[in-house]
Amino acid sequence: MSIDFQILAVAFASKGIGQYFRSHFLDKTFQGLYQVNGFDLALLIPYFVVLILLASYGVHRYVLVYLYYKNKKKHTTEPEIRFAELPRVTVQLPIFNEQFVVERLLDHICRLQYPWDKLDIQVLDDSTDETQAVARGLVEHHAAKGVPITYHHRTNREGFKAGALAEGLKSAKGEFVAIFDADFTPPEDFLMRTIHHFTHPKVGMVQTRWTHINRHYSFLTEVEAILLDGHFVLEHSGRARSDVFFNFNGTAGVWRRQAIEEAGGWEHDTLTEDTDLSYRAQLKGWKFVYLQDVECPAELPVEMTAFKTQQARWAKGLIQTGKKILPRVLKSDQPFHVKLEAWYHLTANLSYPLMIVLSVLLMPAMIIRFYQGWFQMLYIDLPLFLASTFSISSFYLVSQRELFPRRWPRAVLYLPFLMSLGIGLTITNTRAVLEALAGKQTAFARTPKYRVESRKDRVRATKYRKRLGWVPWLELAIGTYFALTVYYAISNENYITVPFLLLFVVGYWYTGLMSLLQGRFAGLALSTESHTKPFPVGV
Repeated sequence: MSIDFQILAVAFASKGIGQYFRSHFLDKTFQGLYQVNGFDLALLIPYFVVLILLASYGVHRYVLVYLYYKNKKKHTTEPEIRFAELPRVTVQLPIFNEQFVVERLLDHICRLQYPWDKLDIQVLDDSTDETQAVARGLVEHHAAKGVPITYHHRTNREGFKAGALAEGLKSAKGEFVAIFDADFTPPEDFLMRTIHHFTHPKVGMVQTRWTHINRHYSFLTEVEAILLDGHFVLEHSGRARSDVFFNFNGTAGVWRRQAIEEAGGWEHDTLTEDTDLSYRAQLKGWKFVYLQDVECPAELPVEMTAFKTQQARWAKGLIQTGKKILPRVLKSDQPFHVKLEAWYHLTANLSYPLMIVLSVLLMPAMIIRFYQGWFQMLYIDLPLFLASTFSISSFYLVSQRELFPRRWPRAVLYLPFLMSLGIGLTITNTRAVLEALAGKQTAFARTPKYRVESRKDRVRATKYRKRLGWVPWLELAIGTYFALTVYYAISNENYITVPFLLLFVVGYWYTGLMSLLQGRFAGLALSTESHTKPFPVGV
């Protein structure tokens, strides 16, 4: 049933490539040994449909890389003109149970280089724990030093983050609004490097690039950093330079208040209120600016459960936004390429349930395809797999090359694990996507952060840790299923499929085991002692 590679080499050398293919693909000697039946078609048709759909999303990644390089000269750096007199800016800091990072956040915000008479800072606190006392005390301390900062606390948390931002706007004094999540540490010149882009009257939002405080903390954070780099380097830049829609990322950006209001304001019927507002504003004609060279550091999740929570929220929110916004985009008078890019952007997470279907069909499809002819898998199935999987590795490798021209080859070591981790998120994110498609509303699940900045930091802070119930066990079970497919492939000498199948095994087993073991051992825990500092005088 399998091909002996030594015989293959001899055949190529003695007969030549053309003769070999004629003898093996046009020869009718073995015709009729395999007969197509209804059961096989019932498996193979959805198998190939799923593969083709996944391949189309993979090809789209290549398109984004092409757009990035094609429009590289449109890289935005400096504004065309500057304000003769600086406008008033409101800085909004939405927080919820951020006991460990709120002090660091306020320290950086209060060092922003901007005239204090043109600035007001709002701490929008929906916390239900000790963060209230910590944040209120810090605000009082900075206000006593003359910083224009105020504390706002809600007790109902209606609308979650979107509700807090909308409530803050009611008392905001600024013509422009800068927003930072609790784990961000903006540089001192952040406002001075972003505000002047609003001299163009149609610019409604300016987004900056996230960087990572704790990139080198662990293998997981290294991979998370590469994932986000791909988004901020290739996706955002490719879209911004091609004049198609892209989104505000919820933090590290500045809005024109008029753009927020004309778009209908903050709405909380999706979990990605930032993307929702972004599309509504751009449909109103507002232009967005992306500044790849302006960096805003933030903290990456250090726990698998926190990372899964973050990714599931984003996956569900984008599908919710797609259901809400895509009909408006498709009915609008926007050019076709804008509509097409919006479709791929907002539906990308449909690939997760497609991966589930592929996972179920892969073993039986492999058996059927094996008996149809091993070489068919090589020239039909393999290209589709390459389009959907290798596009991921090349996409992120290009982003690392753009950011780190001298040390980007180091990222190659992480690429197999990156692809495995993406596969391992399939169960969690599929659940989130299906909830979005079914219209099931859930609370805004924050991503817990612990002020873990280097490998020496250890925090024992289980109160913010979330557990994922039955999901890790299902991940382990699916990983075991793929381990059996690896065994089957090896036993039938179908070696070329083994590397792809191993990605599934490693991905499901890693995410499942890490979710179960997180916090069970001292080496995986975090310690608050290393960051429990005495409050400043007067707090």
